[in-house]
Amino acid sequence: MSKVLKEITKLSPKDCFYIVERYKSEFEFPLHGHEDYELNFIEHGRGLRRVVGDSVEEVGDYELTLVTGKDLAHVWEQGDCKSSTIREITIQFSPKLFSDELLSRTQFASIRQMLKRAELGLTYSMGAIMKVYALLDELPSMTDSFAQVLQTFKILNELSMDKDSRTLASSSFAQVLAEPESRRIHKVREYISENYASELTLDQLAGMVGMTPSAFSRFFKQRTGRTLMEYILDIRMGIAAKMLIDTTTSISEICYACGFNNLSNFNRIFKKKRGYTPRDFRAAFKENRVFV
Repeated sequence: MSKVLKEITKLSPKDCFYIVERYKSEFEFPLHGHEDYELNFIEHGRGLRRVVGDSVEEVGDYELTLVTGKDLAHVWEQGDCKSSTIREITIQFSPKLFSDELLSRTQFASIRQMLKRAELGLTYSMGAIMKVYALLDELPSMTDSFAQVLQTFKILNELSMDKDSRTLASSSFAQVLAEPESRRIHKVREYISENYASELTLDQLAGMVGMTPSAFSRFFKQRTGRTLMEYILDIRMGIAAKMLIDTTTSISEICYACGFNNLSNFNRIFKKKRGYTPRDFRAAFKENRVFV
């Protein structure tokens, strides 16, 4: 099995943040992961390809993404970018900077939620980027380190208010643990994770927890933010993506092993969700994987 390069960041144990600004015409760093959190801003990078977990997307002129998942694989690749004036600002900080006691305070509620969501990789809307652009722009050149820390907290707080931010990797791929949840939701999640390859129906899962299908459907959506079928598809897609990357199993075998009963339907859904056919997705990740 291929492994992702494990990066040792330059963040000192004595510092709150590591902030670096770079101007470049090419991205060459391989697919990697690390324990420290990372907020990455890119300007004039249209055409770059962002890979976070099993998410692969082309970025626009402005890109801002937060990754807090431990060792979650990520990289920005050259892709179709032709710009010779790419600007990148990277902010890295230790998970220990935000203790459980600090994050439990009311004032940090939105940041706590943001850091949790970013375990899957979290990319921000253009509106949010424009709100923090001036703060990011001057951050690397600030000479007062304490003011620099306060400004970074201000950026994180502003970004935590972005209602249009969206997660990138699927939860099953990133192996992110869910927040504490109700006994019934937990029971259904566990059953799905163990039986994703089998046929799963709303009637069957609702009956497991003693609820009518319509009541359970509403209950599940309220508690998870997704419909039951969306959740099952996310699990299956994440496992399929891992198999495409980490094994040589044929695409047809992966299709049926992940609960899809039609190869053409699997190919269509995978391309819709990931932007690539399963074959192209596997080829794209083979270019990035390195042995360490």
